[in-house]
Amino acid sequence: MTTPDIDTIQKYNSEQLYSHFVSEAATQKQIWILTDEYGSVMLNTDDEDCVPVWPSKELAEAWATGEWSDCKAEAIPLDKWHSRWTAGMEEDGFAAVVCPIESQDGLVVYPEELDKALKKKSQKLANQ
Repeated sequence: MTTPDIDTIQKYNSEQLYSHFVSEAATQKQIWILTDEYGSVMLNTDDEDCVPVWPSKELAEAWATGEWSDCKAEAIPLDKWHSRWTAGMEEDGFAAVVCPIESQDGLVVYPEELDKALKKKSQKLANQ
């Protein structure tokens, strides 16, 4: 299966973006975030403080424009995500916003829910 290009991904709805994210993150065994001099970039929705996450460096960098143009894309290995980020985000009351792109805000997901989806997809890939 080939990875769709950014132009194709830009046309996805939030559910398609979430599915793409889980599949790509599990396949690549990493999640991409943006960082600045203060650490991980955060977004605020109406209800949640969120860490934006992407399945690829290219998508993260494509979003890093305007006020985020000084940010750098950083890969988080999936095992580190499972062991440290999920619990840390839950403890701090943060959600993840999955794959925000130019045309979509991304889907807000609670860390435990995202963790379960990533583990399920990783297990499915390991069994193939």
